Formats: sequence, structure tokens, C-alpha cells
Amino acid sequence: MSLVRKFATVASGTLMSRLLGFTREMLMAAAVGTGPVADAFYAAFQFPNTFRRLFAEGAFNAAFVPLFAKEIEANGVEGAKRFSEEVFGVLFSVLLVLTIAMELSMPLLVRYLIAPGFGDSPEKLSVTVALATIMFPYLICMSLGAMMAGMLNSLRRYFAAAIAPVFLNVILVAILAYAWYEGMDGPSVGYALAWGVLAAGVVQLAIVWIAVRHAGVVIGFRRPRMTPNVRRLLWLALPAAITGGITQINTLIGTAIASGRDSAVSSLNLADRVYQLPLGVVGVAVAIVLLPELARALKSGDRDEASNLQNRSVEFTLFLTLPAAAALLVISEPIVRVLYERGAFTPEDTSVVSQILAIFGLGLPAFVLIKAFTPGYFAREDTRTPMIFAALSVAVNIGLALSLFPSMGGAGIAAAAAAAGWVNAALLLGVLIRRGHWSSDGGLLRRGPRMLVATLVMGAALWAAMHWFGGRLASARPFYEQAAVLAIMVAGAMAVYFGVVFAIGGADIRTLRRSLRRKGGSPAAPAEPG
Repeated sequence: MSLVRKFATVASGTLMSRLLGFTREMLMAAAVGTGPVADAFYAAFQFPNTFRRLFAEGAFNAAFVPLFAKEIEANGVEGAKRFSEEVFGVLFSVLLVLTIAMELSMPLLVRYLIAPGFGDSPEKLSVTVALATIMFPYLICMSLGAMMAGMLNSLRRYFAAAIAPVFLNVILVAILAYAWYEGMDGPSVGYALAWGVLAAGVVQLAIVWIAVRHAGVVIGFRRPRMTPNVRRLLWLALPAAITGGITQINTLIGTAIASGRDSAVSSLNLADRVYQLPLGVVGVAVAIVLLPELARALKSGDRDEASNLQNRSVEFTLFLTLPAAAALLVISEPIVRVLYERGAFTPEDTSVVSQILAIFGLGLPAFVLIKAFTPGYFAREDTRTPMIFAALSVAVNIGLALSLFPSMGGAGIAAAAAAAGWVNAALLLGVLIRRGHWSSDGGLLRRGPRMLVATLVMGAALWAAMHWFGGRLASARPFYEQAAVLAIMVAGAMAVYFGVVFAIGGADIRTLRRSLRRKGGSPAAPAEPG
């Protein structure tokens, strides 16, 4: 399977999840707007979600995957199974102890860490504590699920791990639709969603567990023991967890700061949902596929293939995220209006969320490039350097967020996150080049600036269309008219971008076709059908 097809396999599942996520947020915005229940739910969900990114996705995609791949190469599937059982025993035990401790400490954690600004509103604080208590066990399911997903990715079976997250949004959309049908009040909606999150975690874990068994790896429970393999994993995983979850860490910090102002938490989350579409579809797909492929190339000593993988991955991310960033910057307001403005979500909310979204758009290329650069370290089992850079970017984020929030509100927090993202991406690339782990590539150097030119042309076309169709995008217009005009603008922008980028040589259709047809090396296990 070619690199582009692997990206597409993972991206398709992520795209489905993100589209359902939009549906969820649209229903959520209509049901509770940006009021206290929305603030409480988003703040509570941020906590287990952050731990999931830190201890699950970040740590295991960075540390577990290269070690699992090495076990497959050295000792076959049986050796990899033994290693997985050792890790599973330790991971499950640690997660169980952590969850119990967090549940008992939840009132203090919410009051002083998650949402310190809610202290002035006892009712909102109480609801946030209750929702966080219900949702936190989601961490166990998702962390174990991330381990299973890492195994599947190492075995080049990408589909099940990509499709599992879809079920979180399927379940939450069903709950919101039922709540709307029954006319449930805001607090009842919040509690129903919290239980839905927990149920979704169980479903997602079941999907990847079954897929791993289908791949021929049956994991049994072993008594937790600190074997050499487990110690090596933990040594790599701690810094990898911080690095892999850097975006989520900055989001958690932003949530804590934003809790000092009404509606700021929910406004940030609604904007985050929109820019997570390109970030998730492109960035996550690249990171998930690139890491095991790069680790495999380096283990076999194929430096040329490793260099080609890195450069083609960056080229792929720029090809899709540069136009997405320009669109978020230019047409953020009609996007937010069409997606959210109905029910309890007002035109004033649209103005605030669209400002935040436009600023997030400026940081989008950086957020995605981080996903493409970090495998260059993780595949070499260097998790310390990216952790240092992540810590520096967190410091930048905190300093700027505290400085800008009093005057800019949620937009200031978005600006801080975007600036921190660019600092992190620049440091990662700079050190890769200095160490000789990133060689110059004529194709990327030639096509990259041309992609930027095509993006600028597309941005100008969108700006002109905004002025031409401005009246038809106003709040007073019917929803179907706004949606139709926005769809025409987006389709026209895509036609302009792809037309220009192919015309000036920013992308080559023949190269893309060859990439789609080109087969990779022999997989460690048969590729999953579909």
C-alpha cells in the first residue's frame, strides 16, 4: 500500500469522526449555546481528554510503536505479543490507580486546576465536578485502546484504529437528538452526554481489541512487572507523552485561563472543533502512518527512503493545510454562522467564535507540521528533545495567554496557542536539519513556494467572493441560502486552488498517480482489507 493510500485510509476514518463531531457541536450549540452548561461540559471533558492525549495517543504512538516494531523484526509476532502483554499489565494497573486517585480528588482538581475561574459560580463548579467524575474513567478505555491502535498501526492495519473514534460522536449525536426530541433541559443534556462519553470509551476499546485478535495477536493479562522492555518503554514514554500531547496541554491551559470569563471556554471549544477538521484529517493521519514507516526504514538502514518519507509527508501536509488555513482566516464568520448560529447560539456568539477560529487558522500549518516533524525524533527513540521544545512552547503559550486574555478574551488565548505552535515547529525542524536528519529535497523546495502562491490566489478569490455575496451570508438570511452560498464559495475556492497549484507546478498529477499505485515494502502482517 502506498504512503498516500495509507494517509487516505487513516484520514477517511478521522474525516468521518470530525464530520460527526460537527453535527454534535451543531446540536450542542443549538441546545445550550455558550452558556454555563456548555462551559461546564467542555471544561469537564477537557480533563480526561488531556490525559488521553498525554498517556495514550502521545506516549504510545511515540514510544510503543517503534519498540513493538522492533520486537516484530527481532522475535516475530510471538515476541511482540509477549511484549504487549507485559506492557498491558503495567498500563492497566497504573491507569486503575490513577483513576481512583483522580476521582477522589476531583472537587479540588476542578476548583484549582481545570476551571479555577468557576469558583465564583458554585452551581457551575458543582456541575463541572459531577460531569468530570462521570467521564474520567473514559481514560482507561482510551489508553488501552491507544495501545491496541499502536499495535494495529505497526501491523499496517490502519482502518479499525481510524474508525473507532467515530463511535464517540455517533453516541453523542444520538443522545443530543433524543434530548432535542424529548425537550430535555440544559443540565440533563450535560449529564446524558457525560454518560455517553463513558459508553463510547467502552465501545471504542472493544472495536480495537477485536481487530487485534483478528490480526492474530491475542493479549492475556500478566502480573505487572518492570521488565527491561517495560522500563525502556516508560523511559521513552514520559517525554513522548508530553510532546505528543502538546496541543492538548496548551488547550487545557487555555481552558483554565478562559474559565475566568463567561462563555469563553465554550467559544474556544466550538472554534477548536472547526480547525480540528484539517488538523485531524491531515496531521493525525500523517503522524500515525509516518512513525511506523519511518521507524521501519531506519531499522533497515534505508536512509534515502527515510528522507523521502519525511519530505513527502511535509509536502502532503502543506498541500492540504495551506489552503485550509487561508479559508479559516478569510471566511471564518460565515463558516461559524452556518455551522452553529441557531437556537441558543446568537449572532454575538458567531462574532466571538469566528474571531477565535480565524486566529487558530494562522496556527494550523504549524500544528500539522509538528505532527510531521516529531516522528523524525520518535523513530530514532529520541523523545527527550521534542519534550524540551514542547516545554518551551508551553512557556510561550502561558506567557502570551496571560498577557492577551484580559484585553482580547478567547481570541488572545487562540493567538497564544498559534504562536506557541510556530515556535515548536521551528525548533523541531531546525534541530533535525542541524543533526543531519533532514536532508534538502529538490521537490519540496521547488513545490512548497508554489503552493503558497496558489494559496494566496485562492485567499484573494475568497475575499472577493465575501464582498460579492456578503448580503446573502447575513444572519437575517434563511439558513439554506447561507449554506448554499458558503458551499459555492468553498467549491469555487477549491477549484481555484487546485487549478493554480497544478498549473504552476506546486503539485504534479503524475507524481500523485504514481504514489497511489506504488506499493510499499513487505508488511509485517497482511494489510487489513478495505
